[in-house]
Amino acid sequence: MQADIETLISHQCHSVSVITALTEQDTRNVHKIVPQSSENIINQATCILADIPVDVFKIGLIGHHETALAIYAILKQYPTIPVVFDPVLAAGGGADLANERLLSVIVDLLLPCITVLTPNSEEARKLTGCTDIDACGKSLLAKGCQYALITGGHEATEDIENILFHDNRRLETYSWARLVGEFHGSGCTLASSIAALLAHGLEPTQAVMEAQEYTWNSLNSAYPTGHWQANPNRLFWIEDEA
Repeated sequence: MQADIETLISHQCHSVSVITALTEQDTRNVHKIVPQSSENIINQATCILADIPVDVFKIGLIGHHETALAIYAILKQYPTIPVVFDPVLAAGGGADLANERLLSVIVDLLLPCITVLTPNSEEARKLTGCTDIDACGKSLLAKGCQYALITGGHEATEDIENILFHDNRRLETYSWARLVGEFHGSGCTLASSIAALLAHGLEPTQAVMEAQEYTWNSLNSAYPTGHWQANPNRLFWIEDEA
């Protein structure tokens, strides 16, 4: 949540948050998830949406299938608002954050609502059952999302290759220099940057490109806060302008 808010502030967007789960986590792993009730989630969203015009929805950690059902109940009331979904299925330290029942709701109900999906390669394989990345991308599109950006940080390549799929094909391949170290909240940063840029009126392909550049610069300027993963500097541009 902190990563989302920092990213949105950096893009001159105002965020309004719905808490789906409370977590016990450090800079290495998520140790426990406490899902919020479906009623609580829907009530949070209802209060916000009755008061504040929303340009984009961004979904991150879900944690429970009933939470996913609550999110779906909200999204189906606003079919014209773009949705960016970072499917957080595992913590950076390896903790599993999604069981089969949750995966089923994500695939069957949520993916058809999604404008831009941003799984890493492992999450893409988990959502589709495919091994080949191109097969994963096409499968995700077939399940209903409009764009799927599969990030390649977990792949054994010298540079990181992120691949954007749209219209049943590989649309773009982006190559980024692999940075040394591990980072806390990189996926949240990328997805929230895409959401912010969509809110500013950019087309999805342009938003995806600019969000990757923003995220890479945030990671390149990361700083240590704890003993493990570094924290992306999502306000790196302030130092650049100083």
